[in-house]
Amino acid sequence: MQACPLPKPSEDGDFLEAVLSGLRRTRRAIPPRFFYDARGSQLFDLICTTPEYYLTRAETAILNQFGAQMAEMIGASCVLIELGSGSAVKTPHLLRHLDRDAVYVPIDICAPHLQQSTQQLNRQFPAMRMLPLCADYLQLFSLPIDVHPNLRRVVFFPGSTIGNCTPEEAVRLLRQAAHLTGSNGALLIGVDGKKSPEILNAAYNDTAGHTAAFNLNLLTRMRRELGARLDPDGFSHYAYYNAAPGRMEMHLVSRRRQVIRLRGETFHFEEAATIHTENSYKYTPQEFQHLARKAGWHTKMSWADRDGLFSVQYMSLTAGEPRHPSRQAR
Repeated sequence: MQACPLPKPSEDGDFLEAVLSGLRRTRRAIPPRFFYDARGSQLFDLICTTPEYYLTRAETAILNQFGAQMAEMIGASCVLIELGSGSAVKTPHLLRHLDRDAVYVPIDICAPHLQQSTQQLNRQFPAMRMLPLCADYLQLFSLPIDVHPNLRRVVFFPGSTIGNCTPEEAVRLLRQAAHLTGSNGALLIGVDGKKSPEILNAAYNDTAGHTAAFNLNLLTRMRRELGARLDPDGFSHYAYYNAAPGRMEMHLVSRRRQVIRLRGETFHFEEAATIHTENSYKYTPQEFQHLARKAGWHTKMSWADRDGLFSVQYMSLTAGEPRHPSRQAR
């Protein structure tokens, strides 16, 4: 088992550049991928256990019920490439249906989290070859590791993380996934559906405060790793459903007039000024299938939880019949 080391904070120029660029904008924003340092990853795991956050429970139920069908359709002997694997708690529901010669490639930006989750999976599936890769999958256009050349490559992208991208960014990422798999590849992707604003707003404002801590941890990371001079207590968490673009939005809201100082630059904030930290787009099945077709992907099968909150979709790059016969989800 291999793992890439986590870049030292002084070497993480991407984080610094993203923060400086985001704070210089008229509408300030920092990309959500920087939530996931070790503490942020722990907080996200806690979010997934809250009663309000339905996404993890719904997707886990789908994978548990239909994992065997999914493995049959993608091919039980495959290279499974998981983007943003995190704790990979849902992944065993799929891995247990793959053949012994399958290869699992988890990709995550947080090396300690990646190593820990891969070790746990390795204990569960000791015969399976696992090649963890510490990388930002948004910047990954090919696999820099050797995998079995004769096995079908399948990108596994659970959690509705695709919703963090704007529709235009999502198309680019789906095209990138096509480069990773090649023409015979497949995509297995989790997609969160549109639903009542009450359900959505509750999911991103849990009463335990884990989502708020997750959002505010970004400021703590800026101070620790980049030397930013700021007061994390001077900001509050704000999340709401913006119906026009069909997305949840997360912001850090300034509680008062204040400044953030970073690398010789000073950024002034008025009371109620915000830093936009995350989008989470929601799609009807038809909307997402239309989006995926722009990137060359064609839906072959879709599974949903019994309440219709969430779906997992199997896609290929061929418009004809799927390689494996389709089955109707119960």
